[in-house]
Amino acid sequence: MNIKGKVALVLGAVKGIGKGIGLALAKEQANLVLTRHDWEDSFKEMEEDFKSSGADYMICDVDLLDPDQIASLMNKIEKRLGHIDILVNNIERGGWPVVHGKYTRDQWDLEMATTLRAKRWVFDAAFPLLKKSEQAVVINFSSIAAITGRSGPGASIFNDGYAAANRGVSLLTETWARMGAPCIRVNEIMLGIFETRHGQGTRGWEEVLTRDEKQALINHTLMGRTGRIDDIVRTTLFIIKDAPYMTGSIIKLDGGYTIGGEHVPPMPRGVL
Repeated sequence: MNIKGKVALVLGAVKGIGKGIGLALAKEQANLVLTRHDWEDSFKEMEEDFKSSGADYMICDVDLLDPDQIASLMNKIEKRLGHIDILVNNIERGGWPVVHGKYTRDQWDLEMATTLRAKRWVFDAAFPLLKKSEQAVVINFSSIAAITGRSGPGASIFNDGYAAANRGVSLLTETWARMGAPCIRVNEIMLGIFETRHGQGTRGWEEVLTRDEKQALINHTLMGRTGRIDDIVRTTLFIIKDAPYMTGSIIKLDGGYTIGGEHVPPMPRGVL
């Protein structure tokens, strides 16, 4: 896909991963629709950064937990732009065990509603606009919590509800790929520990995790570091631009965290 002039809807673009992807698409001269809701202290910086990018964009204040507001967003996009070519389904909320402690019902419900349910309502509302594109791409974001659950070094940062919600995302990815074929490709990026998402720049990492807990997470990662937003941006652009035959796929972008707990010993000498 040549991104220039394509209509891209990027959820959660106020900061972090969503903003990084949005700015990367701006450089590719996409026509951007950017959503925001929380983090009001970052609104002005977001506006300044996208204005400086020179891209065509509109910023929409939307509570993505409200299906009515999602429907209103899609109506606005249809009236102004007609269709959607790229959907970056980047919305989640995960409570850290080391931050929140024992589950409350409200925390569980919030994780399920934000990480899983909201993605579904967004795709459902966007689907008619995606079908109007000659070739559309949807990228769902999820977490390796879907694989690890609350275990190992990740037990400090991955809650049960968050893990369950992320496992559900993968089922949606495969279902939507079937629904969209052959004109809408739907893929998923399953993230490990990244800056602004379970890593540096989050309250849990900066204020709650001990030095030993942080080091244990890094030691469990084969690449020996946490992920950077640029790692995600590069993978996102690859899926959009350079993977026309890829759909229904789940890319595990975790620096080797999920397989990093086991070391490969030297080959034994044998007895023969």
